[in-house]
Amino acid sequence: MISGRDVGNESESKNSRGFDGFYESAGHTTNIYAADGKGSHDEPEKGSELDDEDMSKLLRSLVKQRRDSVEQYEKAARQDLADKEKAEIAIIEAYLPQSASQEEIERAVAAAIQETGAASLKDMGKVMKATQSQLAGKNADGRLVSDIVKAKLG
Repeated sequence: MISGRDVGNESESKNSRGFDGFYESAGHTTNIYAADGKGSHDEPEKGSELDDEDMSKLLRSLVKQRRDSVEQYEKAARQDLADKEKAEIAIIEAYLPQSASQEEIERAVAAAIQETGAASLKDMGKVMKATQSQLAGKNADGRLVSDIVKAKLG
């Protein structure tokens, strides 16, 4: 567990052990509670802690934000900024569990479709929910999951 007040504490969590190094290597000097993308720079309540699941959610959110930025920078022909975001993605992903492969995602989607009895894109929400629950903890890219569900239901 890691404290929201002091991200640099040694802890049992793999994510927290190197989190300060992550921000230093990414060229950031921000702290964990300012990095959540919610625009709040207030400290969390005293004594509140982030467990491994919360930390993983936060890191996946940061990766998603950067992927969206890469897409925008590439559309605007700003490859220098896109490259910087890609480098940050690589650093953040080093702190996440290994991503689910496309084959794992396809198997989970097929199982979710069978489980929910989905027959059309109208059932996409049910399939997405079932697929995400099957892939919990495997760091599956939501966009890839969505694309696969659309392809199988469409």
